[in-house]
Amino acid sequence: MASLVYNSCIRNAVTGQIDFDTNTFYMMLVTSTYTPDQDTHLDRADVTNEVTGTNYTSAGQAVTVTVSAVDTANDRVDINFADVTWASSTITAAAAVVYKYTGTAADDLLVAYLDFGGDVSSTSGDFTVSTTTPLRFANS
Repeated sequence: MASLVYNSCIRNAVTGQIDFDTNTFYMMLVTSTYTPDQDTHLDRADVTNEVTGTNYTSAGQAVTVTVSAVDTANDRVDINFADVTWASSTITAAAAVVYKYTGTAADDLLVAYLDFGGDVSSTSGDFTVSTTTPLRFANS
């Protein structure tokens, strides 16, 4: 499965329920048995098969978000997520899910699914998610 932006994220950004400049965002890790549904998954309660492992806390951890200026040459706005590291961890994950954090799974609004292209593991080492490709809101 390829990385994706949940359709509800676009609606929530337009209606003001998600504000990339001011909200708190988290990144959680999921196994290969989670199948994201871009159309029907709305909140963290819809996400199944979160990883478990040494030094991994349920619901993941905070991720810093940076919003670029409007790119008028390419008709888009890029939203970047900082690297997230689970130090000294033993984890196997196939993807990460970014969401707006409220502390309640049914209220944590989904943003994006980041596919690693297969299982990635750490054994008593750092597990780092580095998002080199920004989330793009673009005119097609």
